[in-house]
Amino acid sequence: MEATDGEPKVSKRAAEKEAKKAAAKAAKEKAKAEQAAAIAVAPSGPAPPEDPFRKGWLKGVYDEKPVKEVHTRFPPEPNGYLHIGHAKAITVNFGFAKSHGGICNLRFDDTNPSKEEERYFTAIKDMVSWLGFEPHKITYSSDEFDRLYELAEKLIERKKAYVCHCSPDEVKEGRGKLPNGEHGPRTACQHWGRSVEENVEEFRKMRDGGYKPGEAVLRMKQYLATKPEEYEADEEHSAEVKKQKEKVRALANNPAMWDCAAYRVTKNSHHHRTGDKWRIYPTYEFTHCIVDALEDISHSLCTVEFETLRPAYNWLLEALDMKTEGSDEKGPMQREYGRLNVEGTILSKRRIAMLVEGTTVSDAPTALAVNGDTLADDMDELALAEEGEEELDSSPEAGKAATSTYTRRIPPAVLDWDDPRLFTLVALRRRGVPPGALKKFVLDLGVTKANANTATHTLDANIRTYLERTVPRLMLVLDPIKVVLTNLPDGYCEERDVPFDPKDKEKGTHKVPFTKTIYIDRDDFREKDDPDFFRLSPGQSVGLLNAEFPIKCLSFSKDPASGKVIEIKAEYGQEISAGKARIHWIGDSPTHNSPLKVEARLFNPLFKSAKPNELDWKNGGYHDNLNPDSLVVYKDAMVECGFEYIREHAPWPKEEGEARGAVDNSSVRFQGLRTAFFALDKEARGKRIVLNRIVGLKG
Repeated sequence: MEATDGEPKVSKRAAEKEAKKAAAKAAKEKAKAEQAAAIAVAPSGPAPPEDPFRKGWLKGVYDEKPVKEVHTRFPPEPNGYLHIGHAKAITVNFGFAKSHGGICNLRFDDTNPSKEEERYFTAIKDMVSWLGFEPHKITYSSDEFDRLYELAEKLIERKKAYVCHCSPDEVKEGRGKLPNGEHGPRTACQHWGRSVEENVEEFRKMRDGGYKPGEAVLRMKQYLATKPEEYEADEEHSAEVKKQKEKVRALANNPAMWDCAAYRVTKNSHHHRTGDKWRIYPTYEFTHCIVDALEDISHSLCTVEFETLRPAYNWLLEALDMKTEGSDEKGPMQREYGRLNVEGTILSKRRIAMLVEGTTVSDAPTALAVNGDTLADDMDELALAEEGEEELDSSPEAGKAATSTYTRRIPPAVLDWDDPRLFTLVALRRRGVPPGALKKFVLDLGVTKANANTATHTLDANIRTYLERTVPRLMLVLDPIKVVLTNLPDGYCEERDVPFDPKDKEKGTHKVPFTKTIYIDRDDFREKDDPDFFRLSPGQSVGLLNAEFPIKCLSFSKDPASGKVIEIKAEYGQEISAGKARIHWIGDSPTHNSPLKVEARLFNPLFKSAKPNELDWKNGGYHDNLNPDSLVVYKDAMVECGFEYIREHAPWPKEEGEARGAVDNSSVRFQGLRTAFFALDKEARGKRIVLNRIVGLKG
């Protein structure tokens, strides 16, 4: 039917149908546009990983004190080399500050000139840099010696410190430790009640050289003299009074509050930075919290053994108006996380020193040395020993005063503090462990109040996983046997193009020579055929990695003197059965500088025991438990010529501090195919190549 205006007439049903089509098309276009817009604003690639410093325990710490400018510090005492546990302390303090846009100082707690050496300062700075952290500034507690002394006098003037002349035995008895080993009541000493004027005079006499080491110590007047009646509550007391008395009870029963030492006269008074200016030096308990406050530290993060010291930390700052009682709003806030313990390791500085330097043991009765250092230590007696370390029973001075009927000299067990069998950071670095692997290990374990106890094989697995995708691969033969391929002509050389990593093209390729003479590992050959042995043996064939065809053993010859196989005759070619395995090899080509001769060192556990801290360290019994195979050396090992490229393009991987120039020989890393992960040792020079096994390919 025609419409009157000449347009075709459309039925109502058809119109509705067309309208639905138009609406559906419009909705489809709108959805497509919205999807395109969402893709445009969405981040490319996978979602960023969750910041480990903004979750869990660390989140709770920040929420307690959510300051605009987070300021932390890593405060090692420069009296030894850092160990693997310090990797956690460094990562936590620097990482927490960085996560919140803040800063972290590296502060040397250099208040004991008797134990500090320049090599420790240098090593500590190097390790922080190697782990990829840059301090906001490097500070020294010794920079504050003048201010610390002024504050000590201020503490005396406020009747919160006194000079004590007690012997170590008298101090222990005052703390309730009786000579027979039992515990009695705690009592203040006769010097506790001195006047302010007398204490100031005595303290200045200490400063001016009037006392020898051990003759006088400045002690903080904390809760040693608090009597039970001061904190015992009665039923008629209000809830508030009971709460306050319970607080006093907790403080009075905390050894950290038993009038700890603040200043002592040291045997060696010459300081590496202040020279001979001072004869007295502040203790850790006096210095640490004050310098935190002077440096405007917001969060003082430390390990859990310092939790008992937190009341003393706050008490001293409150006594000097650097903190408000019961509040963390003003001054630094101390919080404690679990330490990192790796089972089967020796981390005690004293015990590592015995392994490095050797020691002498005897059955001489022990006596208590009386000098400024040990007196202050005995007075504090806060059990802040490193993992596995026992309280000192004697000292060199004590030994001189005793008689001995038996003496045993124990020789050194390792090369030095950086011996790769140790777990100092310098040793782990020398072994070739990447700094990123240590940081990942720390963060994977997590940061909580609980101690992170793990085994060495867990650490090795973490390192192995980290290296698997970050380092190139090379063929390395530890114990080579010469193989002559009789069906190839003299001078035969075929260049094989080999990837540094078959799963990562970005690492590139290199050429290795395949020649008439090659070398295989002794473990890949047996003199007699065995149905369970799938590598090379007489009459049997085996495949070669990165070569086109397999080889078949025809015969072998042995050295008459040693009885070892020294040469194998074999043939190579397409017609040879492929065999059930493929082995690595190195071609002999002087033109390609192949093979490269190397010394390969394989490190195993230092002790036969899985719990070396439980050995007899006091009497030298630990030495009888040393593993004779803790170091296995292959002096005639070989590596393929691609190693030169690896060395020239180190570090592998280019991450953490190594990406910013904190590199040395240990940054040259690779996977020896079918063997282990290796790194270049510091003894390697020029043509001398020395390799350290980082970890094996399997746990």
